[in-house]
Amino acid sequence: MALDPESLPDHPTPLLTQEAIAGRVADLAAQIRADYASTRGLHMVCVLKGAFVFFSDLVRQLDRHVTLDFIVVSSYHKAIRSSGEVRLIKDLDTGIEGRDVMIVEDIVDTGLTLTYLQEMFRARRPKTLRTACLLSKPSRRQVDVPVEYVGFTIEDRFVIGYGLDYAERYRNLPYIGVLGE
Repeated sequence: MALDPESLPDHPTPLLTQEAIAGRVADLAAQIRADYASTRGLHMVCVLKGAFVFFSDLVRQLDRHVTLDFIVVSSYHKAIRSSGEVRLIKDLDTGIEGRDVMIVEDIVDTGLTLTYLQEMFRARRPKTLRTACLLSKPSRRQVDVPVEYVGFTIEDRFVIGYGLDYAERYRNLPYIGVLGE
């Protein structure tokens, strides 16, 4: 199902304010700092494009050496529901074998994309593999997938802003809004 681009609002209904997001990102960063206090470094992988704002805010709050990488996968294809088919568009630039790795995702919906990424990464034999996501929609899960760091658990609504988009629009909003309400 696609929405008519001409009918999209300029300012969607807010769900999570900029202040609420900033506070929760700070809490997640504190948890990560504590959990990785004894490690030499953390390799953080941003799932593009949706997680880039969350990723940027999160890594700037970590007070230890982190290395960064980016991966691009797609399962929405300009629709408001996941297609269920995950496509790898851009792979990592760096090897992860023997490293502490954290996947940073914008939203865990069906769990299919994250399961795909976790299986692919585990096959590359990292020392540890954990996941941080900004948003989780457990009511939409099709597969049980572990997520160690969750920003917010939300109901089944189509959300945009703070990096999340609809047809490449709304990524620049400083808050998370609901589209179609």
